[in-house]
Amino acid sequence: MSTPTAKAAPGAKLLNPTDHVLVMIDFQSQMAFATHSIPIIELRNNASLVAQAAAGFKVPTILTTVAEKSFSGPMFDEVTAPFNGQKMLDRTSMNTWEDVAVIQEINRIAKKRIVLSGLWTSVCIVGPALSALDQGFEVYVITDACGDVSAEAHERAVTRMVQAGAQPITSLQYLLELQRDWARGETYDLTTGIAKKVGGGYGIGVTYAKTMFGAHEG
Repeated sequence: MSTPTAKAAPGAKLLNPTDHVLVMIDFQSQMAFATHSIPIIELRNNASLVAQAAAGFKVPTILTTVAEKSFSGPMFDEVTAPFNGQKMLDRTSMNTWEDVAVIQEINRIAKKRIVLSGLWTSVCIVGPALSALDQGFEVYVITDACGDVSAEAHERAVTRMVQAGAQPITSLQYLLELQRDWARGETYDLTTGIAKKVGGGYGIGVTYAKTMFGAHEG
């Protein structure tokens, strides 16, 4: 076998801001009350990180709720705030992929890659993930910006989606994959700014390095 030739180029499976649509699903009070696979504070932080990253990098994003007025309540403020009053698409279906209005928006945006996050993993994320895969889309799931009624439910759902072909990523990974090169000065302050606010220990490290040493990744 011949040795492949390396090239200074990104892999085809890496996400960029223009090749996908982000769908944020049912970050609502009623679902959050019963979420136990991840602490709610951590979930809200991670969802905020994802929303800020998508809005900052101008990723086409769909925000969808289920029975917002009659049962489940409004979407988390930290998810909606970065999108400046963008309309929620409210559904009756547990599977987002069975909602006509959502699918019309998916087709309008017309991206082959679907990135999902929301509540609950085993219902409202599995449904669209498996449905989109079945229709020929590539699917990525931000697993730490999802939650379920138990760790078992969340883990089995992630395993099921991965076995079907979905690719699991994390919220911080999503942000840094969109940036991917610190020499991209136009989004450098955006990326590090989000990290400092909601990037956990990494963000604290960024703040420390910049404050104490004037460090700069680029």
